[in-house]
Amino acid sequence: MSSDPMNGTSKHGPPPQYPIESVDNALRLLLLFETQPSIRLTDASNYLGVASSTAHRLMGMLLYRGFVRQNPATRAYEPGQALSSIAFAIRRQVDIRALARPVLEQLFQQTGETVHFATLERTDARFLDAIESSRAVRVGSRQGITLPANCTATGKAMLSRLTQEQLRALYPNKELPVLTENSIKTRTNLEAELDEIRRAGYATSREESEDGVTSVAVAITGPSGALFGINVSVPAHRMSDKLRAELGGMIRVAAENLQGLLL
Repeated sequence: MSSDPMNGTSKHGPPPQYPIESVDNALRLLLLFETQPSIRLTDASNYLGVASSTAHRLMGMLLYRGFVRQNPATRAYEPGQALSSIAFAIRRQVDIRALARPVLEQLFQQTGETVHFATLERTDARFLDAIESSRAVRVGSRQGITLPANCTATGKAMLSRLTQEQLRALYPNKELPVLTENSIKTRTNLEAELDEIRRAGYATSREESEDGVTSVAVAITGPSGALFGINVSVPAHRMSDKLRAELGGMIRVAAENLQGLLL
């Protein structure tokens, strides 16, 4: 990236063969938001070296398309919703699985157990990635599988990030889907468990999705508000209260590391 001495803004490629001055001026105004929280009409006019009427027309078009909004109190122009929407759309396109993979690999090296990465899709946990343990007795990969969120540690961890209103909108009925005898069966019991998850900082599953399978999980929030979860799954005979707490601490660190990459 080099500096353009003619206008004080940045340029990222060769100059166009047929420049359009009005487009360039509008883009230069948007680039000002990199360093200024708001732009007054007189500032825009002076910066571009154009008449105030020209600056007003440029701002009017940006306002029309949602790239700026006008503060009713100061009359200054500020970044609009269109800029935020574009930024969020670009960030959503980042393959979060690629960002999560090194975090999962490190967690796998620490535990030797199967690790999963999932996302919340309404009332389901969809498992996006997994690294399966190489131990003789292990929990199998769930990559590509979708399970009721209330029946999995990862799902419950993600649900714990919702408000009570959001949760009840997802679960209008008091009865919940179940997979085993240990699955949470009612919304009331789910709400109580989510409160406990918020206090503990991690979620657990005690053979609630499959007999013989226990898990510990922590949720993170993506840039667009999407919920994701990291878990470690362990055969029930190897799980203990001590190991459960240790895994909770390790997964919380892993989740914090991944959350930092998403900011």
